[in-house]
Amino acid sequence: MQGRSCNEENAVVTEEHTNGTEQTTPDNLEEEQQSGSETADQRRWYAIHTYSGYENKVKSHLEARIASMDMRNKIFQVIVPMEEEVEIKQGQRRTVQRKVFPGYVLVEMIMSDEAWYVVRNTPGVTSFVGSGTRPVSLEYHEIKTILKQVTKETEKPKAKISFTKGQSVRVIDGPFTEFIGTVSDINPDRNKVTVLVSFFGRETSVILDFLQIEKI
Repeated sequence: MQGRSCNEENAVVTEEHTNGTEQTTPDNLEEEQQSGSETADQRRWYAIHTYSGYENKVKSHLEARIASMDMRNKIFQVIVPMEEEVEIKQGQRRTVQRKVFPGYVLVEMIMSDEAWYVVRNTPGVTSFVGSGTRPVSLEYHEIKTILKQVTKETEKPKAKISFTKGQSVRVIDGPFTEFIGTVSDINPDRNKVTVLVSFFGRETSVILDFLQIEKI
């Protein structure tokens, strides 16, 4: 397989697809893994390493191979874990989707020589994650956490924090415009920061939105 480079950024908006089977969620994951059926006992999640920037292409290629090679009974789901993130750019707040694990794709499958061959020889795949040549499946608690992000069970997008405690900032909006202060606390859940500004000769704590301050 020839190596390739790609400038595709990790910040993308993607639509996840399944292979025509019911998608696993954190609610039914435990029930599925505890099922007494042979198939359920053998189903595991694995991480595969891909060329950076090719995660979504690998997902599409692999899903196409699963269909064409009639492997739906061995390879069930292929996901590129994404998370929503709020970022502020040029004074505007926007929500973007970012890859949680750049360079990796997760596959739910029953490991066999045939299934291994289909996944491993998908264009863009470099290896399975594991010890030596033996793929190692993900732990239950690991995949449950990841699936919560994939199924958007988190309450709200994660805020991208561009400020740090102790950093000097300038207030650019509101009654304290043009005041210089120091960040004393950050609340990413509310997109708020607490800034200490000098007011009438004494330090005063002011709670501001991320959009109301800028780095000096």
